[in-house]
Amino acid sequence: KPVHLSFEQAAAVPLAAMTALQGLRRDGRLQSGQRVLIQGASGGVGTYAMQIAKALGAQVTAVCSTRNLEQARSLGAAEVIDYKNDDFTRKRQRYDLVLAINGYHPMGDYLDVLKPAGTLVVIGGSMKQLIQAGRSKNQPSGKQVRLTELQPDPGDLSFLKGLLESGQVKPVIDSVYPLERTADAFRYYEREHPRGKVVIRIE
Repeated sequence: KPVHLSFEQAAAVPLAAMTALQGLRRDGRLQSGQRVLIQGASGGVGTYAMQIAKALGAQVTAVCSTRNLEQARSLGAAEVIDYKNDDFTRKRQRYDLVLAINGYHPMGDYLDVLKPAGTLVVIGGSMKQLIQAGRSKNQPSGKQVRLTELQPDPGDLSFLKGLLESGQVKPVIDSVYPLERTADAFRYYEREHPRGKVVIRIE
């Protein structure tokens, strides 16, 4: 366990943070100085993705709802887009990498905002979205589409431990529920779109 982290904070790290890291570094091949757009920036994976991308030297644009704009800025986003009042697909900015977390736009929208030879990384989403992403992998334009599937990797855990202990990354926990209220935690997760992770505490 990284030093200075509570057990609840440590529990909120492995799945979400490793998914974000593998999406950015392994599948997205993110390099320092590149521009990355993160859709779904306020959820469990998204809050880690913003911080990890910044730690890797990227310039981060976060897409989230109005209530999460300040949180996105505090976690390292250089630019924030409120999807309730704006549409990133209509802007002129182009990105080296787009991370679509539980995305809902057609694949073409994401591909349109990529630079030539840019990469779209799809993490979760509806079955329709995943099928579209799978069919879009070979783009004649040179742009790439990749689906992130979490793989156990001790090296990634060690890398994250370093980021956590250096303060470059911190867990974002929306709420903590005792074990006997697990059903309430799932209902909250499905209803409220939590900011960060929902943790179950085992006494």
